Amino acid sequence: MASDPGASQAAQLSSGQRAFGRVLDVRPAEMRELAWALLYVFCILSAYYVIRPIRDEMGVQGGVQNLPWLFSGTLIGMLCANPLFAALVKKLPRERFIAFAYRFFMANLLIFVVLLKLASPEQNVWVGRVFFVWTSIFNLFVVSVFWALMVDVFNSEQGKRLFGFIAAGATVGAIVGSSVTVTFARHVNSTYLFFASIALLELAVFAVRRLSRYSLRLERGAAAPMVEKPIGGTLLSGLTHVCRSPYLLGVSGYMLLYTVTSTFLYFEQASIAASGFPDRASRTEFFASIDLLVNVLTLVIQLFLTARILRVFGVAVALAALPAFSVLGFGMLALAPTVAVIVALQVSRRAGEFALGRPARELLYTVIPREDKYKAKSFIDTVVYRSGDQIGSWSYLLLTSAGLGVAGVALVAVPLSAVWLYSGLWLGRRQALLSGSNASQEAH
Repeated sequence: MASDPGASQAAQLSSGQRAFGRVLDVRPAEMRELAWALLYVFCILSAYYVIRPIRDEMGVQGGVQNLPWLFSGTLIGMLCANPLFAALVKKLPRERFIAFAYRFFMANLLIFVVLLKLASPEQNVWVGRVFFVWTSIFNLFVVSVFWALMVDVFNSEQGKRLFGFIAAGATVGAIVGSSVTVTFARHVNSTYLFFASIALLELAVFAVRRLSRYSLRLERGAAAPMVEKPIGGTLLSGLTHVCRSPYLLGVSGYMLLYTVTSTFLYFEQASIAASGFPDRASRTEFFASIDLLVNVLTLVIQLFLTARILRVFGVAVALAALPAFSVLGFGMLALAPTVAVIVALQVSRRAGEFALGRPARELLYTVIPREDKYKAKSFIDTVVYRSGDQIGSWSYLLLTSAGLGVAGVALVAVPLSAVWLYSGLWLGRRQALLSGSNASQEAH
């Protein structure tokens, strides 16, 4: 008896769907939104990771002892940029203010290409320092804007299922971006790589437009007009709303403790690169290789563990995982202050942040008002984040000036990580309460 080709094809399709379902719990109506979100995040992370190793190398070339000043410049830049971004959010719909912001950064990259080509070796150091500050601002803004759109498009329940997979798209982008730099760092002038970032950012703008319009169609219906109103509010809404909300203040505290401890490790890594590698190309390759290792490890966790942990254990456990690991990791570093332990701790922490910490932290914003998703979130992701860098960098300089070595700095980081752990548990429980309250209001 002849077999039915259609039945065989259907069986294969069903088998493929089941295999896909074991990795990702996605509803059919979410597939198109998810696809555009993945393209969007792939592009912005690839664009950033192409230039991230170049930024790190320029920071080391300018002197590790000068890094605290670069972090100070980054914070000042954030303070200036936030009101400008808030003005765009106030006057333009999300599709337009995102496109405007990204194209502004694309124009900046073209300016840096010209400056780095025309500058003398002495001037190149200063251009490199400006580029370090600019890239630090660029990274936080483009990623923060992406996640603001995600928490606007997807709710808390969807986020638990999908944010891990969306973060995996970010990791694939980061792997591709860092691989490009690893491959070409020794063969072409680094400024040529800026054009790859520009092209990727323009593709991201295209994905934003399609995602925003498709989500509006799902929300309002196909026959409804697709004209979106500006979000509105005031220029200082991000700051004032954070100061008035215990919940948002808690998110800010969690962010500060994460960035302070991360900055301690970043300075140790920069010191290793400055003393262990003789030239710019080898340092750029070292930073890109660490990025590549982090992103491969992150991708495995995101694909197979992140969504399961968020669904089964909840946001509180996910938020507490990284600080709990940091308590143990810094304790080990205090006992064995070696290069291998520093690199292992840095790789493990960054992988844990990208795979679990970031998706869990983004879920915190799914339960707040829409204006806060763009303004308060942007303030926390940029100004508060870089304030933590500022505190961490100058604290590190103070601790090392006082004679503390790697072990001493690690001992200071242990109690900070313990407080960070407590804040993660509190925020996770609060998010669950707010999510349940919002769901109850929607039901009525």
